[in-house]
Amino acid sequence: MRIALIQTDIVWCNPEVNIARAEALIASSEPADLYVLPEMWSTGFVIEAQEVTESEEQCAALQWMVTTAANRNCAISGSLVISEDGKYYNRHYFVTPEGIAARYDKRHLFRLGGETKRFTAGKERVIVEWCGVKFLLQTCFDLRFPVFARNSVTDRVYSYDAIIYIASFPTPRMAAWHTLSAARAIENESFVIAVNRTGDDIYCNYNGGSVIWDSFGSSIAECGEDECIVVADIDIDELRLRRRRFPTLIDADLFSIQ
Repeated sequence: MRIALIQTDIVWCNPEVNIARAEALIASSEPADLYVLPEMWSTGFVIEAQEVTESEEQCAALQWMVTTAANRNCAISGSLVISEDGKYYNRHYFVTPEGIAARYDKRHLFRLGGETKRFTAGKERVIVEWCGVKFLLQTCFDLRFPVFARNSVTDRVYSYDAIIYIASFPTPRMAAWHTLSAARAIENESFVIAVNRTGDDIYCNYNGGSVIWDSFGSSIAECGEDECIVVADIDIDELRLRRRRFPTLIDADLFSIQ
């Protein structure tokens, strides 16, 4: 499967410009099966949700994702600020040519940045299958909580094949970004597709570092620091072979999440 990392320099609270930037990056690259955008890719990491939120029906960025997926016969992943029943969600969408295939509401809201004051946390893990590959959807601060992302194996069938982490990870915490995302790949015997933003907002500086890790923690593709799109292939057959030869998760501890 061909994956495109879309590392954007997000313009603060300007969906129209950010949609155009994403569109231009996709148009500039070779085709991919899955395009992955950063967290809150159309607005930046806006805590005052009421300033930018829209319902699913009104959200131009979501409609662009749906239209683009249909027109290009691909999938697109990324999160948006969404209002529903009087609450605000940092909602990670996975969109296919048929429409919205999955919604994941960020579980681990960033309390230190005030996200818990405005947004409602999700409760459920979300795994979605596309072209025979199963993806676990995760968002930014989720990266620091390995239990929630833990893969499982039943009769040698794994819960998922890849984790998608979309993020607004600032420059001072990039060591954690690389270390933890590689660790999630190794410990879960899966690919990790980790897409971060770049540039500046009113709070932080960001320097990208988007990357795809294989299940041994080796880098398949990296974006560097600038706005860009990078396309690379992940080999699911090779992943399955590695799992047969070195199936560490068959000895994993059993637990439940409250």
